[in-house]
Amino acid sequence: MRFDRLVAVLLLLQRREQVTAAEVSRELDVSERTARRDLEALAMAGVPVYSVRGRGGGWRLVGGARTDLSGLTASEARALFLAVGPASGATPAMKAALRKLVHALPKPFQVEAEAAASSLVVDPQRWGASRIEPRPPRFLDELQDAVIRGVQVSLGYVDGKGVETRRTVHPLGIVAKGPVWYLVSNTETGRRVFRIDRVSSADPTENPVQRPGDFDLAESWNEIAEEVDRKRTPLEVSAVCTPEGIGVLRMALGDRLDVGGPTTDGRVAVVIRGPNEYILAGELSGLVEWVEATAPPGVRHRMASIGNALVERYGRPRTGGGLHSS
Repeated sequence: MRFDRLVAVLLLLQRREQVTAAEVSRELDVSERTARRDLEALAMAGVPVYSVRGRGGGWRLVGGARTDLSGLTASEARALFLAVGPASGATPAMKAALRKLVHALPKPFQVEAEAAASSLVVDPQRWGASRIEPRPPRFLDELQDAVIRGVQVSLGYVDGKGVETRRTVHPLGIVAKGPVWYLVSNTETGRRVFRIDRVSSADPTENPVQRPGDFDLAESWNEIAEEVDRKRTPLEVSAVCTPEGIGVLRMALGDRLDVGGPTTDGRVAVVIRGPNEYILAGELSGLVEWVEATAPPGVRHRMASIGNALVERYGRPRTGGGLHSS
């Protein structure tokens, strides 16, 4: 990613006092032409770098190579390179670029930064789950580059019903939720979220993104996630739970459980969200030892029906149909 290269060039200048395009090329594994364009881009962007012509020349920072343009502290460097370790969800290209930054850091930071990169392993797979690692979606790098450069994209997209459309979007940010990557964009019809694994083509344009001045990706995603959760779990069940059962409910229901205060009989008021009465009745029937649903009536009726069916099937000794040995 070009942004990562530019940061790397700044750190190289800080450490070495002067660099040539050839040195940048070797250090960052790019062509000399690309290295020269990156150095020129820094100068055009207002970064205080200048070139020294002639034999022994190169590129320097105004005021000397020890100017701390990065602003990195030791703890920030550790946090940065934690992102390139096994726990990272970053793309391989981003990991490679960040690893190169380790070698450009001031020496006091290098040891701890390198240790941070190998200090943590996160295994996202549950026990018994498939060990197949999901691959990053095909157009992730192109869309991330468009977000960074602030350009619109002509996007081909296949929706959940298999219908393919094309539209021009204003990329605002990218979010990874679990193994799925999403593009947050402005469109003619308002803010939209696209699953990147459903993108069929992504062609950047030269037109700038129209980005709201107060846009914050994290806040926007929180609003989107809350709306999605409300749509997925529109039904709320009021219930009471024994104090010792609250932990069981938390494990079983996760963030679909809201715990309230104590009731007059010593139990705890709770609200449980779910997609519909049928599914919630099935879930709560398995938790009946601790939970009593109080509303809505439809859930209580379905739980009673489930209870009657269980008694009918399992409440009397089984006869016939067994295996017999001779």
